Amino acid sequence: MTYRLVRPMLAVLCLASTAAVAADLVPVADFARRMPLTSPRLSPDGQYVSLAYHDPDGKTHGLAIYRVGDMTKPVSLIRMPPYEMPANMVWASPTRLVVARGKVDGSIGAASYTGEIMAIDVDGKNPDYLYGYEAYGKRAATRATDRGWGTIEGVPPQSNGHFYMRATSWTDQNRSTLYDVDAKTSARKQMADIGLGGMSFMIAPDGTARFAFGTDDNFKWVVFHREGSGWNKLAGSEERQNFEPVASVAGSDRIYATFSPNGKGGEFVEQDENGGNLRVIRKDDFSEVTTSGLWTPAPLRPFGTISTTGIPQVTYIDPQAPISKLHMALSQKFPGNFVSFVDFSEDGGELMFKVSGDREPGRYMLIDTKTYKVTKLFDAVPWIDPAKMSERRPMRFKASDGLELEAILTFPKGRSETNLPMVLIPHGGPHGISDDWFYEEDAQFLANRGYLVLQVNYRGSGGRGSAFEQAGYLKWGTRVQEDLIDGVKWAIAQNYADAKRVCVYGASFGGYAAMMTTVRAPGMFKCAVGYDGIYDLDMMYNKGDIKDSKTGRSYLTTVIGKDQGDLAANSPTHLADKIDVPVFLVHGEDDQRAPFAQFKAMRAALDAAHKPYETLTKPDERHGFVKPENIEEFYNRLQAFLDKNIGSGQAATAAAP
Repeated sequence: MTYRLVRPMLAVLCLASTAAVAADLVPVADFARRMPLTSPRLSPDGQYVSLAYHDPDGKTHGLAIYRVGDMTKPVSLIRMPPYEMPANMVWASPTRLVVARGKVDGSIGAASYTGEIMAIDVDGKNPDYLYGYEAYGKRAATRATDRGWGTIEGVPPQSNGHFYMRATSWTDQNRSTLYDVDAKTSARKQMADIGLGGMSFMIAPDGTARFAFGTDDNFKWVVFHREGSGWNKLAGSEERQNFEPVASVAGSDRIYATFSPNGKGGEFVEQDENGGNLRVIRKDDFSEVTTSGLWTPAPLRPFGTISTTGIPQVTYIDPQAPISKLHMALSQKFPGNFVSFVDFSEDGGELMFKVSGDREPGRYMLIDTKTYKVTKLFDAVPWIDPAKMSERRPMRFKASDGLELEAILTFPKGRSETNLPMVLIPHGGPHGISDDWFYEEDAQFLANRGYLVLQVNYRGSGGRGSAFEQAGYLKWGTRVQEDLIDGVKWAIAQNYADAKRVCVYGASFGGYAAMMTTVRAPGMFKCAVGYDGIYDLDMMYNKGDIKDSKTGRSYLTTVIGKDQGDLAANSPTHLADKIDVPVFLVHGEDDQRAPFAQFKAMRAALDAAHKPYETLTKPDERHGFVKPENIEEFYNRLQAFLDKNIGSGQAATAAAP
């Protein structure tokens, strides 16, 4: 990519700064490319790594198995039908891999499970369908009578060729059944059965299901404890909201669990199965607590905790333990990043770990825990140079009603931190989802183009406890938008942002918020971009895939309500006359989550209100573009739209041809 000076007469004066800007300006295509390898899993003997692989076309995906020590050529490569991919994988033995199939619904959301489960040998031989459903017609004759939806629930602590599978029958969706499955013969043995669909199970090391938990048909969190041959529903507790059993403490009847005390923040605890003899391992009044990536090899034990907000800082349960010292040593070798333990070999001799941060998309490494030799496996995004990426800085501010919120600012590299053109990016979801400190593609792209990026974890977001999440229910168009607007006011008051150069861009719920913030704060924004957004709330009851299940319908009733007046008063399609900024609408024509009808309704509303707008739509794209050429076109259009309306400082010295 080449660049030309906008003002040739300033060439001599600006030569040094322009050269630096051009050198760090990453090609748009590099942000449009998708990770080629994801979801690595280490085989029990530490000899192989399985991965989901993704062709550059964004359409073709599959399963790749590499021998550790040679990541140049896969031992096995299994391509899947267009837009299908491995959604989950586990090793049942050192030579047999189990894969849950999924569909790519777009780049905004995670792959959705098809309900099919297959198994294959490490050399690509002996493939077999272990569970599926008739619509796909791919099951082996041994399971031709299956009519249901299968999910991988885990594996035994010591590999024995089996895995745990949860299944829900199409004919009885109010039932979750857990099986022990032989991945070679497909023989099944029922382990547990509970009369409620969509439940997850916590399985003890001895292979018994001790807890079942999840969201019921009324979108309420429920937990059941196994007592004898039956299940006892635990009573809800204000003091221990969203209680979730995490794992058994090996060799005892105790468990690790998390919950939100009185709905605020989180606790990670050890306790008896019946709730007695509770020991608090970590508590945070602001944030939930997690042990993700901080577990020993089997028998599994957590060795550290982190909070889900801010820059992750590990609190070690026993700082003198060898596993804690190993994590400390690795963390010191990769300063400014977070080290997450991904997989151990069964004997604990090999450890696969991930190094990631705000500027580092991810490096996967392998360490021999006996010799401490470290080997690099692969880079998640090998074409991205972390040195050219921008700092992401979590900060806190007070909303207008006094509630403390988290904001994440991404500062353009090499620029002053004052009076910057700024883009507000509301995250999607909105409930249970949050922005965090780690590498984020949209934020890094815009920061690389000279924009300050603001992301606000508004009430309703995840990671702050159940009360914080529920505080966003029925307030999509009101208090949630006020939190976002308060974040903009704060960034301006801190002199980070230029009040005259602020735009808003969001995807999914973020696209809804992009329209609503301009309505709720007239004059604050200079432009708005909605990407696969929801614009008519009432339409969610009639179109899209959320309405297709009883739980989905309960979710809608809980979070947006059914009052027609409220739905209209908080729908951008009914408020288009109040949107006084240029609008850019982007949508996939095959989107099922935010159907294309939402785009059409918003476009018609803007037409009726005689408002200016631009559009970009693509056939064969779902909830978020996946084809690199479409993503690149979108990013180029996004940059041009922002430059035209608020102009980045970078655009004043260098511009793309």
